[in-house]
Amino acid sequence: MEFSGKNVLITGASRGIGAKIAKRLAFFGLKVWINYNSSQEKALAIKEEIISDGGKAEVIGFDVTDEKAFIGAIKEIVSADGELSYLVNNAGITKDKLAMRMKVDEFMAVIDANLKSTFIGCKEALKVMGKKRFGSVVNISSIVGETGNAGQVNYSASKGGVIAMTKSFAIESAPRGVRFNTITPGFIDTEMTAILKDEVKEAFISKIPLGRFGDAKEVADGVAFLLSDHSSYITGETLKINGGMFM
Repeated sequence: MEFSGKNVLITGASRGIGAKIAKRLAFFGLKVWINYNSSQEKALAIKEEIISDGGKAEVIGFDVTDEKAFIGAIKEIVSADGELSYLVNNAGITKDKLAMRMKVDEFMAVIDANLKSTFIGCKEALKVMGKKRFGSVVNISSIVGETGNAGQVNYSASKGGVIAMTKSFAIESAPRGVRFNTITPGFIDTEMTAILKDEVKEAFISKIPLGRFGDAKEVADGVAFLLSDHSSYITGETLKINGGMFM
């Protein structure tokens, strides 16, 4: 992969898909800024792993739902590196419950963590990237943002909002040379899916044409492509990485 920029901020990068994205982008030569909120130890472990493999990494802790903290983090990155070339909005949470039983604060907590945080990141990154007339942002949504899912009204709404919002940012930012795209992972083999019972896994896999869960590396490679120079004429798109489960 070829990159004209030199650094990237990845939110929620201390574990799961975010950690794999950080490792993969470091492999391609970018300096990665690993964001965490509460898992500092895990974030530092990812940093050390990247550095031991010859890559460049820093750890930066802040709550992505806190606008001032997000702005401060971007300022810190620009102060250290002179730029912010790429952003991956990956941080997010779930609070699953059937809609009839879901409280408004449970709904809004997921909206804030998944959608509001992505808005803050996109807005503030555009301010910085727009000045250089260069930059690329990838927002991590979900297959349920396209299909909906029982017990995930809040999560589906947040991830569907990310898809629509990304398109709007893409339109507004195009004259400034900044691109915005979305990835919608399906069922990916992570810590979250590892705890599922075998019969539950088999039920999900039976609905996936490729007959397996995805690997986090496959999501990371999609992120790398959309950030890189190889996708320089792609903006406002949604890349489905779901094994054919939703086409």
